[in-house]
Amino acid sequence: MPKPRKGDKLPGFFLKVKGQYPKVLDAYNGFAKAAEAAGPLSRREQRLVKLGLAFGARMEGGAHSAVRKALSAGLSPAEIEHAALLAMTTIGFPNAMACLSWVKDIVDGNEEKAQ
Repeated sequence: MPKPRKGDKLPGFFLKVKGQYPKVLDAYNGFAKAAEAAGPLSRREQRLVKLGLAFGARMEGGAHSAVRKALSAGLSPAEIEHAALLAMTTIGFPNAMACLSWVKDIVDGNEEKAQ
């Protein structure tokens, strides 16, 4: 079994909802797997797309999740931080700084901020 890394911990609220509605989360996860399998993008490419979507939509929880999944897909913290920096010219400096802080929440293991 792989050693847990910083940022592997799932938010408590998510785990609570998963326990309360397991069939809903199972169906959602099945839908996500089908979407991932529907096209030619590699796992790494899919994770980069998901990072960009979460950053562009300013979805903090989605960004935290996307960072966790990007790390598990083998992206380095530097690659993920680069994705946040690239957002600067599209969504502006303040928004990109928020995105970079969300990356750091997970990469640096600040789980209390990522709940």
